[in-house]
Amino acid sequence: MTIRVLLVDDEAMVRVGLRMVLSAETDIEVVGEAADGGAGAQLARTLRPDVVLMDVRMPDVDGIEGARQVLATCPASRVVILTTFGEDEYIERALRAGVSGFLLKVSPAEQLIEAVRTVAAGGGLLDPAVTLRVISSFAAAPPGRTARSAALDALTPRERDVLTLVARGLSNAEVAAELYLGEATVKTHVSSVLLKLGLRDRVQAVVTAYETGLVRPGEA
Repeated sequence: MTIRVLLVDDEAMVRVGLRMVLSAETDIEVVGEAADGGAGAQLARTLRPDVVLMDVRMPDVDGIEGARQVLATCPASRVVILTTFGEDEYIERALRAGVSGFLLKVSPAEQLIEAVRTVAAGGGLLDPAVTLRVISSFAAAPPGRTARSAALDALTPRERDVLTLVARGLSNAEVAAELYLGEATVKTHVSSVLLKLGLRDRVQAVVTAYETGLVRPGEA
């Protein structure tokens, strides 16, 4: 199945570079381009892309508002925010808007391609350089008792264990080794956690774990 990608960035040269990298892959098709979030959202309504690569800083409508508009009208599309170092102020807003991940603009071509495939397959991603900033952003405020906090009570002890390890950055294989489970069993637990908590992907699972106080920075 071909992955249909929409590029949204105000720099034409950046769009050209992204298109060249992605179009070289037989399973990826760039179906459109836009120069700001509003135009990107309009195109998304028409093109219904699988993945939207969205720059965060753009004139008129920025990437955060653009992501909100895309996801409001095209909930099946996945948005990945393209960011640079020093744009921490956008991270929390973007996650609350429902994006499926972040990728640094300086990431290698191979990482960009893998990111598109991961998100299109229903996964979430955080560039390693962004992960700690995300955690710090959500951990700065004390956890509150929210509807999602209460939903944690519906998780089985094993599901809580899995969520805790996922929030600490472990892959399914690493969680399986830590808990002496099969990797397929871990995948089942992750799917169950996402379903019970009403989450889209692992990125939101990490955010929820820190927001609700299930995991705190520095814990072993």
